[in-house]
Amino acid sequence: MSTRILVLGGARSGKSAYAEALLTDAPAVRYLATAVLDPVDHDFADRIAVHRDRRPAHWTTVENAEPATVLATAAPATLLDDIGTWLTARLDARAAWEAPRGTVTPDCDTLVDAVAAYRDRLVIVSPEVGMGVIPATRSGRLFRDEIGTLNQRLARACDEAYLIVAGLPLRLK
Repeated sequence: MSTRILVLGGARSGKSAYAEALLTDAPAVRYLATAVLDPVDHDFADRIAVHRDRRPAHWTTVENAEPATVLATAAPATLLDDIGTWLTARLDARAAWEAPRGTVTPDCDTLVDAVAAYRDRLVIVSPEVGMGVIPATRSGRLFRDEIGTLNQRLARACDEAYLIVAGLPLRLK
């Protein structure tokens, strides 16, 4: 059984559901949710509620925007969902949207090191955004480029990687 698995996919591809299904046999799962809830964003709150409702009752949810810190503590199985919301929070925290490229590299280094060092079951969900149109804004291009580079690094650190398209998994590694 692989220790670290990266699950990539586009919006509404089924990547989170696929990642969750990979851990249905685990007796205990630590669900590491990276989203920072904005109480006025009802659409995003509804998305989070769907994810919460889908989780088995015996899973433990940890809402934390610092996954490297959480991964420093062992758990039988951890599901990290998702890298895109984590990266957005790091770009916000470092005021990196208009800063030079690479501003969040230290944060990404810390995360990749934590994933590489983690020895328990770990499933990571991340968006694949590089297959669409070129974003019209600098912030859109920055996010696309940063997540693309980070996904490559995480894929190297993981034992397996899957791309989910229309709910169907394609094994990459």
